[in-house]
Amino acid sequence: MIFYHGSYLKIPQPDLSHSRSNVDFGRGFYVTPLYIQAVQWCGKFKRRGKDGIISCYFFDESREIELKIRKFDSYSEEWLDFILNCRSGKDETDYGLVAGGVANDKVFNTVELYFDGLINKSEAIRRLRYAEPNFQICFRTKKALELLHFERSEMV
Repeated sequence: MIFYHGSYLKIPQPDLSHSRSNVDFGRGFYVTPLYIQAVQWCGKFKRRGKDGIISCYFFDESREIELKIRKFDSYSEEWLDFILNCRSGKDETDYGLVAGGVANDKVFNTVELYFDGLINKSEAIRRLRYAEPNFQICFRTKKALELLHFERSEMV
């Protein structure tokens, strides 16, 4: 399977030292199987006057059995709890790879309403059903990153 990472530079050797904490699935290297989503990730850099560069990687799905994985097939209560734990720095799980929906700005507005106690969990999930689907994979360990192989990069 091919994954994409949108940035302002080519990343032939992803590492964890440049990743941020307190994001959707915690510290890690984020990719997506959706090319258009990677293009959108480049948009924030292009708006700042930088280049938009998509790095492409091959991932052999047959090797994912070597990793501890958490996949979220939809926006759910479990997904919401996981996102909130990661974004508030309370995630203590040891997953090598986490995959699921993106808490982009539109989605995170709903998450913040829940986090602030302005809506309950079931209302948050109901609202998220109407969000445009996006998908991200977070490689959270060195072992997981070793299974991701750089193919090429391109400017967008």
